[in-house]
Amino acid sequence: MDERKKIVVPPSLAPLLLRVGLAVVFLYAAIASFVEPDAWIGYLPIVLRHIFPANILLGGFSIIQILLSLWLLLGKKTFYAAGVSVLMLLGIIVANFGAMDIIFRDFAILFSALALAAMSYQ
Repeated sequence: MDERKKIVVPPSLAPLLLRVGLAVVFLYAAIASFVEPDAWIGYLPIVLRHIFPANILLGGFSIIQILLSLWLLLGKKTFYAAGVSVLMLLGIIVANFGAMDIIFRDFAILFSALALAAMSYQ
C-alpha cells in the first residue's frame, strides 16, 4: 500500500500562476522602459519610429503594458487579456526577429499566454 500523501492542486492555481507570470513580465518591461528608455527604444519598429517620436511611442506602449498587467492580475475576462498578450508578444517577436538571440525567450512567454487563453476559454 502506498502511504505517500497526494498533493491536491486546485484547478485555479495554474491560470493564476500564468496570469501573475505574464503580468510581471509586462510590468517589468514597462517600468524598465521608463527608467532607462534608451535601452528599450531600439526594440520599437523603425517604421513606427519614423512616424511617431520614439519617446512618445515607447511611453504609450509602456502604459499599454501596465494596463495589460493590471488586467491580467485582476483576472477579469482572462481569455481576452491572454489574447491581447498573445498579439502583443507576436508583434514584439515579428518586429525584432533579427534579434533572435535576445527575443528567443519571448516564445516561451508567448506560449504561456496561449496556454492561459486555452485554459480560460469558455
